Amino acid sequence: MNTFAGKVILVTGGSSGIGRATAIKFGERGAKVVVASRREKEGKETVEMIKKAGGEAMFVQTDVRIASQVENMVNQTVRKYGHLDIAFNNAGVGGIMARLIRTTEELFDELVDTNFKGVWLSMKYEIPVMLEQGGGVIINNASIAGVSTAERLSVYSGSKHAVVAISNAAASEYGRDNIRVVSICPGWIKTHMTEDLRSRKDADTMIQGNVPLKRLGEPEEVAEMVIWLASDAASYVSGGAFIISGGMNV
Repeated sequence: MNTFAGKVILVTGGSSGIGRATAIKFGERGAKVVVASRREKEGKETVEMIKKAGGEAMFVQTDVRIASQVENMVNQTVRKYGHLDIAFNNAGVGGIMARLIRTTEELFDELVDTNFKGVWLSMKYEIPVMLEQGGGVIINNASIAGVSTAERLSVYSGSKHAVVAISNAAASEYGRDNIRVVSICPGWIKTHMTEDLRSRKDADTMIQGNVPLKRLGEPEEVAEMVIWLASDAASYVSGGAFIISGGMNV
């Protein structure tokens, strides 16, 4: 199924979890995939997985907190493949659970710089390419915490609310230029960010008490939403935050 044949897709945070699952699915559907992440070894592993699945891919080591590296990421994409059709700005970090006044400045900076500044920088360099070529699609990964609140996750939640807000603003600013921008808000997904939750003795009870579908989501399930939002089937979808949470906090 070559739904994205000839399309060039950029995935940040593509070294594991949702980013890796999404990059592989795009590759399976015929796209040329650029995998970007801080972790070189794991990022290159994702590239090999895409190639084994019959797709084409390259890796660009990128820290989305650093403007020069984000600019290089986009430049290398265009230099290699000539254009950029779809960007999945997925890179992000989770926060140590702590009440607001106990959150350190160091943790605040890490959360805001990666989760919010990283999305802003990515769009800052992706959008000019899309303007020049006449359009594109940008999907930003926020979190269920970006549309709700949770105790002891105030700064993390703030950084994810910011992702939803900037995505909606960009959708309004660039819709007339044929650029669609949306955000997704995953709940509890089986990734490294939920390892602590899954290791708790009361994990099953906690999950069943908080998630109406009574289970954690799989990265591939989130990837399918990204695939749909990026496709022509969602051609009239721009703005909004799409919740993928098994019914949690809706």
